[in-house]
Amino acid sequence: MKLSLFVAAAAGVANAATLPPAAVEPALELAVRALPNAPDGYTPDNVTCPSTRPSIRDADTLSTNETEWLKVRRKVTLQPMKDFLGRLNLSGFDVTSYLNTHSSNISNIPNIAVAASGGGYRALTNGAGGLKAFDSRTENSTNAGQLGGLLQSATYVSGLSGGSWLVGSMFVNNFSTISNLQASDRVWGFSKSLLEGPNYDTIQILSTYEYWKTITDQVDGKSGAGFNTSFSDYWGRALSFQLVNSSKDNGGADYTWSSISLMDDFKNGQYPMPIVVMDGRNPGEVIIESNATVYEVTPWEFGSWDPTVYAFAPLEYMGSRFENGKVSENGTCVRGFDNAGFIMGSSSTLFNQFLLQINSTSIPTIFKNALTDILEDLGDKGDDIAVYSPNPFYGYREASEDYATTPSLDVVDGGEDGENIPLHPLIQPNRHVDVIFAIDSSADTDSFWPNGTSLVATYQRSLNSSGIGNGTIFPPVPDVNTFVNLGLNKRPTFFGCDPKNLSGPAPLVVYLANSPYTYDSNFSTFKLTYSDEERDNVITNGYNVVTQGNGTLDSNWTSCVACAILQRSTYRTNTTLPEICTTCFNDYCWNGTTNSTTPGEYEPTMFLTTSGSGKNVLHRTAAGLAFAVTMFLAY
Repeated sequence: MKLSLFVAAAAGVANAATLPPAAVEPALELAVRALPNAPDGYTPDNVTCPSTRPSIRDADTLSTNETEWLKVRRKVTLQPMKDFLGRLNLSGFDVTSYLNTHSSNISNIPNIAVAASGGGYRALTNGAGGLKAFDSRTENSTNAGQLGGLLQSATYVSGLSGGSWLVGSMFVNNFSTISNLQASDRVWGFSKSLLEGPNYDTIQILSTYEYWKTITDQVDGKSGAGFNTSFSDYWGRALSFQLVNSSKDNGGADYTWSSISLMDDFKNGQYPMPIVVMDGRNPGEVIIESNATVYEVTPWEFGSWDPTVYAFAPLEYMGSRFENGKVSENGTCVRGFDNAGFIMGSSSTLFNQFLLQINSTSIPTIFKNALTDILEDLGDKGDDIAVYSPNPFYGYREASEDYATTPSLDVVDGGEDGENIPLHPLIQPNRHVDVIFAIDSSADTDSFWPNGTSLVATYQRSLNSSGIGNGTIFPPVPDVNTFVNLGLNKRPTFFGCDPKNLSGPAPLVVYLANSPYTYDSNFSTFKLTYSDEERDNVITNGYNVVTQGNGTLDSNWTSCVACAILQRSTYRTNTTLPEICTTCFNDYCWNGTTNSTTPGEYEPTMFLTTSGSGKNVLHRTAAGLAFAVTMFLAY
């Protein structure tokens, strides 16, 4: 950090900057624009197979669909990137000229990704603050000190568990803005528990009894059609009532994840590609190991790059019976298995046990007892997971791996292997990502703040290059004690700044950890009700984290974001970055220093507060001064 910032902090005030836009600015009513294209609601159903039978493919390349989409999307990002980077005050560097010069070879243009971690509604709301700040459609987000346009310049956005709720809700609702999701009276009403049913415009449209009867009828329909069901079917159905903007009171039962690929705006490359992450669980396993198979769901496919599976199935036809890697000529194709809520629920199975709290609701006792019996029976059978049956990879390549020898594929919460930030899809060499903005809403410490655990897990996994790492490379990161002792989890930290020091191509990671900038956003992961005020305050705090209080904490911050985005691109093209980037990398890059002593209890205090004039200022307390001292001494 600069000496000037330290001095300003010691005085109790920093450069004033206006607060982020109001938590919920005036917005148009959220339009119902996703595609409810399942053939029979929540029940997967037989359909006519396409002329080319659905088949499994090896994971040696990107899918044809993704490759063709990238040709469109990467070109579409050029103008937003010129506009965005051109606003970020890179004096002495003509961004537009640079991008124009290299646009004929799109692989030289920065390839940006955003990752939103798990952590329940805390992760959804904190991550939402980040995406809101990155979105040029947010009011005032293109002003000085702001980062609006980063999202329009990005290629990929990934999420797991609570982060998958954020990504799923935004993209299934046709890439709606966070502001519109906040303002809608059909979704994001978290003041009513999932156990009780949704509130629409302060009126509970469905009674708790009707709500659960609707959910059980939907799951019964899937089971009655011959498909195995689990806790996650009920969990995914409940989530959908809060996350999917359906015109019907059925929780978006007919909205599929693969329908994202059919939306005109997505096909035309108007927004990034969403990816949801989940872990595999082999039969008989209870604890998920760090080398668990990581599955990803794109708008086109379900599968894994890991050597344990190394294959992808066509998402639209999940639920079909694949034999030797394809649907046979006599086989039947199935559609509707990839329900959007089921995909989000599959990535967040950590919460399934909450359904056993159904006794706390106001539904009639006879129905409550019946539903409890069903859920407890599923738990007794070990079905507190998401069941993908029939297993699309069953017998594929005659592999001896567990995944290929069981008729059902079990998946669990994407963060159970310790990698709570969904970085795995973004470090795959075939995707050539240059920079990842990693929003970490984890609850690693006893006080529910992140401490870098997820980055450490991803780095350690990548070191097993001949096994589960499978050629992925991740920048070195320190141990979690160092994260806390050096304050790397209190403000943005860059990892992998110098590609010459890496063992191969790897993205630069901009680590953005949840911290109390304007609000104590460290709610428990298992807090399942948020008032609108709590929801919006966490979103605003997340906005402040990624913008550094709109530049209040560092007036160079937006320039440093630009430097991080351009670093890999300019390295490939042998172009010199401006002098400000040297300053930025000195300020924000982890320099290899470690301090592995066990830290004391981690209780960060508020970094910013709001003065009577509506300006952001550094918190005028001894704790605020201590934070500035820590940052100064660390750099």
